[in-house]
Amino acid sequence: MDKDLENLSKLAKDALQENKKYFQKLKKRTPKRLDLLMQELHDEEFERTDCLTCANCCKTTSPIFTEKDIERIAKHLKMKVVDFTKQYLQRDEDNFMVLQSAPCTFLDESDNTCFIYDVRPKACSEYPHTNRKKFIQLADLTIKNTEVCPATYRIVEELKKRLPQ
Repeated sequence: MDKDLENLSKLAKDALQENKKYFQKLKKRTPKRLDLLMQELHDEEFERTDCLTCANCCKTTSPIFTEKDIERIAKHLKMKVVDFTKQYLQRDEDNFMVLQSAPCTFLDESDNTCFIYDVRPKACSEYPHTNRKKFIQLADLTIKNTEVCPATYRIVEELKKRLPQ
């Protein structure tokens, strides 16, 4: 298990206000090299991090399922879209399609693998979104993800060291 996971909630809460201020300043004066730096930090962190030792994202949150995700996964499971949706999904308060329950229905908790890994939702394959282009647009989501993903927490902490505001 990830060593930061046990204390992640407290670590993220303690850093919340600092992170909000940091990203507000970063949004006002976004360095041209931010995306490049984030890609570098992401790559460095995921050289050391094995998501299968944690899977906290799969255990505690739901990805957003796009129509394409739903169609692809339903087909993979040999289900009709309407049946897949009825069995596994619901609309959240923001009108997004999300899982009905946590942990994720498709998580094998014995080894943290995913039953639908090859056809998983786009939100899962891109998680934790720390290597995306125009990263600054995802600042609020990244702050939220520091509460769920120890790797995201470490990436943000390293970003603050390498790019002080």
